[in-house]
Amino acid sequence: MIVFRIISIILIFIGIFMATMISFISRKNCNKPKKRKCTHNFCVLIPARYESRVIEGLLKSIKNQSYKINMKDVYVVVESIKDETVNICKKYNTSVFVRKDLDLKRKGYALDEAVKYILSCNKNYDAYFIFDADNVLDENYFKNMIPVFDKGYDLAAGYRNCKNGNDGVVPAASALTFSLVNTVFNEKKNRETRNITFSGTGFYIRGYLIKKWGGYPFHTLTEDYELSSYATLNNLTTYYNVNSVFYDEQPLRFKNTINQRIRWIRGYFDVRKLYSKKMFQSLDSADKNYGSKLDEAFGIIPYILIVIGLVIWLLSLMFFMIYNFLLNDKLWKSNALELIIYLFAIYFILMVMTFVMLILEGKKINLNKKSKLKALFYNPIFMITYVPCAIRALTAKEVSWTRVEHGNTKKS
Repeated sequence: MIVFRIISIILIFIGIFMATMISFISRKNCNKPKKRKCTHNFCVLIPARYESRVIEGLLKSIKNQSYKINMKDVYVVVESIKDETVNICKKYNTSVFVRKDLDLKRKGYALDEAVKYILSCNKNYDAYFIFDADNVLDENYFKNMIPVFDKGYDLAAGYRNCKNGNDGVVPAASALTFSLVNTVFNEKKNRETRNITFSGTGFYIRGYLIKKWGGYPFHTLTEDYELSSYATLNNLTTYYNVNSVFYDEQPLRFKNTINQRIRWIRGYFDVRKLYSKKMFQSLDSADKNYGSKLDEAFGIIPYILIVIGLVIWLLSLMFFMIYNFLLNDKLWKSNALELIIYLFAIYFILMVMTFVMLILEGKKINLNKKSKLKALFYNPIFMITYVPCAIRALTAKEVSWTRVEHGNTKKS
């Protein structure tokens, strides 16, 4: 048993040491934007495959923006003219693009097809904003994004709030995943001029990049993370704008979050295969974006080592408890007690992390006191289930994109 504990401690120590050193060294960064002369001719892209249950909320929020957007510059991407979504779009006078190649089912392909159509029409936009059909924008989303755009940032994301976090403990915990990405990590990256990590939608891409790409070239299961990696590798400037708020719908059912997270994890590692080697090869301490590339090159490797170390410790405890029980050795009782203490310690640490996230979020996140209290106790369990999700994601022969039914909130 001592051998397993030594291995576990070594892995945990290496992981913590790596994470600490990378965090310290990656502060050496100076990837600041250059001001660009431009107008505010914006385009909005919305992939909306059979999303008639939620699309109106988004279109209404765009129409009611304090900074007015031409609704003809809002492109809703559908797969069939018979989709009820089309009739709702007509009501708001938006442009509708019907996809041709339906064999390519991912969001990245839908965006790519729509962008190529827009470019073929010789339309030039200063920025392309991308939203999911279930999003709803704060009335000042665009108004608050313009100062960031005017500073010259190539890409910028808004604050991803929760649309239905008070409808159950599952969506509340799911929403806290993005609190971890944005409030804990992206705000720190902002301060250090490092590249942020894009999650989901609610962001813009400058028009010159879209024109350069000739489409939207990110087609993996997690096209948002692929975009993040591309931006880092190519020294694009990014920003996380907490003032531009949009609301996103989270799954109500735990089963849906399992499928969703399996896709995220598999997509993450697929992108790593594409970019890791290039990222390590690009490392140069004289690079203005060295900190971003160093952080991205190692990714979550330190945290994987920590988790593996913790799992090894857990499995060794379980093995020796069962082994001693079968031998009728009284040591199994002490093993069982140690196992209980160990599990409680893990749970308590994750509960403290959840508490810190809730404190950092403050009143920004759309969760009432009751939902926050429930999430405080449930989120540690939700986070632990990332481990079996990861195992499933890495061992499955194929992980495909599966549609999550939107509009299942308990209240509008």
